[in-house]
Amino acid sequence: MFTGIVRELGTVVSFDEGRLVVETATDAAPGDSVAISGVCLTVVARDQGALAFDVVPETLARTTLGGLERGDAVNVEPALRAGDPLGGHIVQGHVDGVGSLRERGELTWFDAPAGIVRYCVEKGSIAVDGTSLTVAAVDDAGFAVALVPHTLEATTLGALAPGDAVNLEVDVLAKYVERLAT
Repeated sequence: MFTGIVRELGTVVSFDEGRLVVETATDAAPGDSVAISGVCLTVVARDQGALAFDVVPETLARTTLGGLERGDAVNVEPALRAGDPLGGHIVQGHVDGVGSLRERGELTWFDAPAGIVRYCVEKGSIAVDGTSLTVAAVDDAGFAVALVPHTLEATTLGALAPGDAVNLEVDVLAKYVERLAT
């Protein structure tokens, strides 16, 4: 489990045959979970400031990770430990779909699949590339968030251009409520 509070920007060292290697100061050991741009991955190796992960075809099909290249920045968040503050919201690292940046302005708009927009509500939570955000507005094609300067500097969201793809995870509580109501 994660909070959506990105701890650092990592850098892709390599991504060959399903093995993703990320340069990061995050202290993690093989078997630990780490969110990379919002995707929960298991550390398989650690070596001199880098963590390695095996990324399976299912993950590649459902996220933006398949487009990563050497030198790309990624959001990094270690798993929440008992007693850590929950500063964002409950994030599982189980990406619900891929959206894209629509436009920047006073609000930043993202286009999203209908299956994601249905769970978006004003003042509700959403994770964009693993970053916990508050939904400020919703329309038929997506949602908007207000990005503060710290978030733009401390995450990959500041470097996004219109059309760039992002991983999206809706609030898990909304999915449980829907399931219980049916």
